[in-house]
Amino acid sequence: MMDRIADKIENGVRIDTDEALSLLVHGDVLTLAALADGIRRQKHPEPAVTFVIDRNINYTNVCVSECRFCAFFCKKGDGGYVISRDDLARKIEETLALSGTQILLQGGMNPDLDLTFYLSMLRFIKERFPIHIHGFSPTEIDFIAGKCGLSHEELIRAMMDAGLDSIPGGGAEILVDEVRRRVSPNKCGSDTWLQVMRVAHTLGLRSSATMMFGHLETPAQIVEHLDRIRSLQDETGGFTAFIPWTFQPRNTRIDVVPKTALEYLRVLALSRIFLDNVDNIQASWVTQGDKIAQTSLAFGANDLGSTMIEENVVSAAGVDYMIPKDELIRLIATAGFVPRQRDCFYGTVRDY
Repeated sequence: MMDRIADKIENGVRIDTDEALSLLVHGDVLTLAALADGIRRQKHPEPAVTFVIDRNINYTNVCVSECRFCAFFCKKGDGGYVISRDDLARKIEETLALSGTQILLQGGMNPDLDLTFYLSMLRFIKERFPIHIHGFSPTEIDFIAGKCGLSHEELIRAMMDAGLDSIPGGGAEILVDEVRRRVSPNKCGSDTWLQVMRVAHTLGLRSSATMMFGHLETPAQIVEHLDRIRSLQDETGGFTAFIPWTFQPRNTRIDVVPKTALEYLRVLALSRIFLDNVDNIQASWVTQGDKIAQTSLAFGANDLGSTMIEENVVSAAGVDYMIPKDELIRLIATAGFVPRQRDCFYGTVRDY
């Protein structure tokens, strides 16, 4: 059976969910790597691996979602913060000084913030800085829209008018409601997450997509998540990239053994194989470290994500891998590729 599935993949024939599950559970890891690498080289024949220089700015850590996997959030009144304009400006100035081209703007579901806060924050940035705003995951958009009495479309249009340039794929976790009810019961369901993305793509706003695995899901539910991303991409074509990453259990309320690097690489390779309509697959050095990130380039990844001038959420779970730009460039070059700084839409900024 594995030979038949491999033949389909090598001949450019789309595999179904049953075949994907067989690959994930039973496929030889080196075969998975070879199949994923072959697809990666077809989609990206240039010997380049991309990265972006940006900064994660968490505008608030106050959140009513209380996700069991999150070690970053604070309840209202428990020492939470809302970023000041001075701190926001300082962080963006530092990003630009390091040749950054974008910021990732995300925060908790803070019940005290109104529409004026979000729109004025976007306008403040755009009026002062030449930087791309990659902001507000679908879970945030759904929460803000509900709080303000707006439809998803009305809110996204208002945010676009104020300066929003693209949407990150956060808050997806596993797009299976049975899992979401157990790990993030106060967040929107999977259909809503996908609908927010559908609306954004229809309005011309592109986004990434993510998957956090290694908590309470099954292999079949990993495949179901991938299938839902692929189906929406067939419909809209709005996803620029897919980023799978492993749950980090320290300091959280989910007690599981962390996934191994090998388990991560299997899922990464399957993502590249199954998501035949998504151009870019991003490795997660933030959760895996530099050596596995480098190995990911042989398992289907063509992008190493961000230099992460600042990252707070994963580090709150006790994982503190940080890689400066020069080291990221060295990792790519020593793996045999041309290091290429990109923008949010994978346009070339500079080759090294």
